[in-house]
Amino acid sequence: MLNLDTHILVALLSGDLSDRELRLIQGQQLAISDIVLWELAKMIQLGRLAMDLEGPEFRACLQSLTVIPITLEIARRSTQLDFSSDPADEIIAATSIVQDIPLLTRDRRILRSRMLSFPSSGRARL
Repeated sequence: MLNLDTHILVALLSGDLSDRELRLIQGQQLAISDIVLWELAKMIQLGRLAMDLEGPEFRACLQSLTVIPITLEIARRSTQLDFSSDPADEIIAATSIVQDIPLLTRDRRILRSRMLSFPSSGRARL
């Protein structure tokens, strides 16, 4: 299973994944933190993303994903990370840690974390 951050999910939906990212997700069950849904809605509201959350393409994608709810453990872990970012990214990272799922992200700040595992690095979280 792989946990996708918001930008990776957008790239998946728009067909903008790199060859490497496509190879990494092939054959994997994909998950997102439920805060990704809020981030998508907020990006649309702010005019930073043109996407129809009610459209058949998004609905089909959503049905194929495991959506992981924010739990108390995830919320608490998000305050104990070895990097600082926006709250949504911290929740997404904490979701990967608590659920022990590698995170697929392009965010350099998150990629420097030693607490997370990533599909290409093989680094295990501490």
